[in-house]
Formats: sequence, C-alpha cells, structure tokens
Amino acid sequence: MITITHTHADGTLIEGSAKGDGVYEILKGLRDNWRYFPSLRQIGIGQSRDKAARTWVIGRAAEALRKAGHEVAVEIDDSERRSFAEAEAERNERAGDRAERLAGYADGARARSRAGFDRAQQIADMIPMGQPVLVGHHSERRHRRDLDRMDAGMAAGVQESRKAEYYERRAESAGNYQQHRESVPVTLRRIAKLEAEERSWQRALDGKRDSRSLLTDEDGYKPAEGAYKARVETELASIREQLSYWRAVVANAEASGVKVWGKADFRKGDFARVRGLWYEIERVNAKSVSVPHGTNDHLLAVVTRALVTHAMGPSQWTGTVPYDKVTGRKSAEEMAAILTEADCRLNKEQN
Repeated sequence: MITITHTHADGTLIEGSAKGDGVYEILKGLRDNWRYFPSLRQIGIGQSRDKAARTWVIGRAAEALRKAGHEVAVEIDDSERRSFAEAEAERNERAGDRAERLAGYADGARARSRAGFDRAQQIADMIPMGQPVLVGHHSERRHRRDLDRMDAGMAAGVQESRKAEYYERRAESAGNYQQHRESVPVTLRRIAKLEAEERSWQRALDGKRDSRSLLTDEDGYKPAEGAYKARVETELASIREQLSYWRAVVANAEASGVKVWGKADFRKGDFARVRGLWYEIERVNAKSVSVPHGTNDHLLAVVTRALVTHAMGPSQWTGTVPYDKVTGRKSAEEMAAILTEADCRLNKEQN
C-alpha cells in the first residue's frame, strides 16, 4: 500500500515505498517536483511544507501509481497550521543542523585524505630515492606492488580532499542560510514577489481581471466561490502573514542602521552606487532608477551619458536599476567634486 500524506508541518510525503518498487521513477516522470529526501528517507514534493496541499498534483500522482498496479491511499490534513514565524524558526534550525552535519562530513573527508597521503609517503620512505624497478629481480613484484599502493593512496588523498572542499562549501552555505535569507536586498525582492502574488489572488477573489490581460470583464470574470473561494482566502491569509513577517525583518534592519533605499532618496542628476560602480540617474521611478546603459559600463568607474558607448558610437540606451540593488548615493555636486579632485591628482602624477 502506497500512502500519499500531506500536513502543513511535514508537507507532501510518500509512505510505504521501498527502493526498487518503481514509485520514485513514476513520480519523477510526472515533473511535479517529486524528490527523494535522504534525511527523511522518503519521497515527497519539494517545498511543500507549510503550504496547502496541491491536490491536483497529488491526484495526478495517485492516478499514475494506480495505473502502474500500486494500491494507493491519499490522506490530506490541512486543518493544523502553524505560524509562519514558527515555520521560519524551524527552517533556520534545520539549516544549522545541516551545517553541523556537513562540517562533520568535511572533517571526516579531510582525515581520510591525510591518511591516504600518509600511506603513500610511508611506502615512498621505504624505497631508496631514485631506485628503479629491478626487472627480473626477486624484489620486482614487491616494488611494483608498493608503487600501486602509493598511487592508490595518492588517488584516495586527492579524492577525499575534493570531497572535503565540497562539504565545506555546503556547510558554509548552510551556516549562512539565515543571514542570506534575511538580508535586506533579498528580503525586499521577496516582499515584491509576495505583493504581486497577493494582488493576483485578490483579483481572483474579487473577480477582477489583470490590467494587462487581453480579455475583458465581459469574457466571464466573476468572484471566486465555493471550494475555490476557500482556497483563495487561505492563500491570501498565508501571503499576508508572510508579508507581515518580512516587513518586520526589514524594519528591524532599518532600526539597526541598515539603509533601505527608495524613491524619496534620489532625484535626477544624482548618482547611485550599484555593484561598485556609480551611475548617473536620468529618471527616478517608483521601484527603480533609470540610468545610462552601454557596452562599456563595466569599464567605467562613473557611468554618465557622455561616457557610455555601444558598437556604433555614443549610446542612448537606458537601463533600470531596482532600489534593492542600490548601495549608495551621491549628489551631482558631490560627484563633480570627486571627479575634479581625481583629475587634479592625475594631472599632478603625470607632471
């Protein structure tokens, strides 16, 4: 019996499957993000924790498994929910555990790497330097065996060293999980995405079309109702809870001194710092600034309309930079003073 279960705390998981029964291969073929989770030793849907059950995906999986001859039961419990803050705290805790586990793997691989190199060195120390293999001598077989053992030890040392480096990178990534997830630029982009999702679900609830849609209200738009309405309301409540959490993260960062840039911070002619370069602002938008763009941007410390070019000459291209990628600001006067000072210094050095 294969049982497909779903709870908010555990997500969607497969119970009753064993290696070699074909279940994993069938589910992977559906391309619905079914994965094998080594820590759980179970198959499940990726990123399904703390979300409503994707009943259409579960139904498709159950049908495919039944066609393959498996007896399938489906158990969905969406009643027990935990707060987003509780779920986020658990994610951070799991990341910490993962970092510790991977660091242990790295230590083990480093130890095995040293052991492999030590074995090769010990064998090499017993062979006189420059001693060739004496073909036909009684020592030939032992000498060749020692050389093979040296090669094996060196190969093991190199292989385990690479494993250690791999696990160290993953451990570092897991250790920085919370810091990266709560960084202001990343959080601002997440908030923008959630706000777009909120607007989409709200339109579904109200029966309003997207302003970019080619369809009209006469094409059949109507407010959500029945089971679909309940799902829309659930999704909206979840998104709004997440928005509240992440907006609080940004507010706390601002309170601690982190600058969050926005439209009010800039005016035309100012300069915005982006990835180490300074861009002259040509227009200030609600969510971004418009700046000169050309093929030589990366060669300029200060990007202005007079300096940017493309293959045919002076560039009139314009690009936009979202505020979450801005890391500094200077007024036109401040930048002019800096450039004047730089020119004076360059002239003195040339003279």
